[in-house]
Amino acid sequence: MTKVRVNKYFTEQGFCSRRAADLMIEEGRVRINGRVAVLGDQVADDDVVTVDGCAVKSRPHVVYLAYHKPVGVTCTTELHVEGNILQAVGYPERIFPVGRLDKDSSGLILLTNDGDIVNLILRAEFGHEREYMVTLDRPYSPTFLRCVEQGVLVQGTKTRLCRTARVGVLTFRIMLTEGRNRQIRRMCSALGYRVVRLVRVRIMHIRLDDLPVGKWRELTPKEQEKLIAAVGLAEDTGEGRASARPGRAGVKVAS
Repeated sequence: MTKVRVNKYFTEQGFCSRRAADLMIEEGRVRINGRVAVLGDQVADDDVVTVDGCAVKSRPHVVYLAYHKPVGVTCTTELHVEGNILQAVGYPERIFPVGRLDKDSSGLILLTNDGDIVNLILRAEFGHEREYMVTLDRPYSPTFLRCVEQGVLVQGTKTRLCRTARVGVLTFRIMLTEGRNRQIRRMCSALGYRVVRLVRVRIMHIRLDDLPVGKWRELTPKEQEKLIAAVGLAEDTGEGRASARPGRAGVKVAS
């Protein structure tokens, strides 16, 4: 009979991260077959695990996809829109994109059927970073990058501080924690440059790497676990992290 640590059991059921599970165990809220669980306990398939008296049940099959969106594909779930992302991906189950990429941009976008994580990934105050490779229409100076990092006035509001890295005469990387509509293009335009190519290469810990244009892959178990951990710990008002609890994002308890 296969057994796993109780904190891993929670992640396998899609309830919360291991850290969040450990915190609930330490608080005495988790029981295994009626006995109060302790850190390091093992759980078998036929064991009954409860949190606050409610049985932990597995969630429906959750899908997390990484997709290399081509230029020309529109990030909409409206099927009547020509070139919509759902038709482009062609996944057999109902999924939706997490955020968007402009039609004229390409690169990494996540798709899922898990509505619980979407806002926690997208909301800027949680500080989840996205990284882009940007190519301009003409050479730029170090001053340009400093201006971008310090914030640019776009539509009456200054953009947040960000990080950049020089790649070449025309190309640079930019790491953002906010995602306004066409933000990078508008930042560059405000400084007198035009973006000729924009590719998103990373969302949080998930990287585009060598995924071919127009192809998708499922997130690895490690990527999924890290994603669940990130959104499950995203609500803290102190250091930006908190334990996930039943009734809060990252944890589901079914009665």
